[in-house]
Amino acid sequence: MKTPPLNPSSSTPQDGSSLSNVVDIMATLRGPDGCPWDREQTTESLKPYLLEEVYEVLEAIDAKDPSALKEELGDLLLQILFHSQIASEQGQFSYQDVKKNLGDKLIRRHPHVFQKQDNHSPTTSGEVLRQWEQLKQQEKGHNQAAPSVLGTVPKTSPALQRALQVQKRASRVGFDWDTIEPVLQKFKEELDELYAATTNISNPSDDSQDSLTTNPVHSDIEAEFGDVLFSLVNVSRFLHINPEEALRKATNKFIMRFHYVESEATRHGQNLKDYPPEKLEHWWEAAKRQETNSSHRTETSNEPLP
Repeated sequence: MKTPPLNPSSSTPQDGSSLSNVVDIMATLRGPDGCPWDREQTTESLKPYLLEEVYEVLEAIDAKDPSALKEELGDLLLQILFHSQIASEQGQFSYQDVKKNLGDKLIRRHPHVFQKQDNHSPTTSGEVLRQWEQLKQQEKGHNQAAPSVLGTVPKTSPALQRALQVQKRASRVGFDWDTIEPVLQKFKEELDELYAATTNISNPSDDSQDSLTTNPVHSDIEAEFGDVLFSLVNVSRFLHINPEEALRKATNKFIMRFHYVESEATRHGQNLKDYPPEKLEHWWEAAKRQETNSSHRTETSNEPLP
């Protein structure tokens, strides 16, 4: 038998004026007289919306727009409320359980703050992360089998982010290099192996991609390419750069420059494909200069007044 929704308010006016908090609002939206769309949703159907809200939060952070960030964080919180409400209806857990579980975990994983220890308490971020991982493994050992420190890295994470998390987890238990030099050397080795694997391969057309995917040589190249990406992620880790974030920003930069090239082609009355590569390159460089000038103006405007 399903449990009733969180804090149901069957007598609540339709305008929602007497609802005391967002938990009540979410329960009403999912209730018998609630919104048809909200009532139809499941944890599976909400997955793409959850991911979409995360990326919109990132865009608001990139834009350095506090107002947008406030709104997007609210939208992300809505997804948490939505999933909690569905779980409550199924008798699994409530939003209050989620909050309590998080609070307990934060206290448990920060004994150096909430349970004053002796002089062996961590004093650096690295030591704190290692302690966090040790405590996490101890908890898993009490609750369930944990065969690997990598077992909790989500398999559905974006590939670059997943690679970074795998490397970080391995590093926390001592599986790592001490300096960046061998990391860079490993990246060079992997790049050389990719070069070697592609020596006798001509540039394929898009039409030949399907046949290549079943080619053993192509599989070898794919493996070498994957090794290059994985080793490059390791380089980013030593440089304290998030590879997913760096690639996302680089892609956004490409889009902005490409839009400029498109607008120039339109302004001159022809399609992009009608211009020679030299002309496109000229506009591309102009877009880069425009970026530089814009960045310089922004930095100047942020300088303190004399």
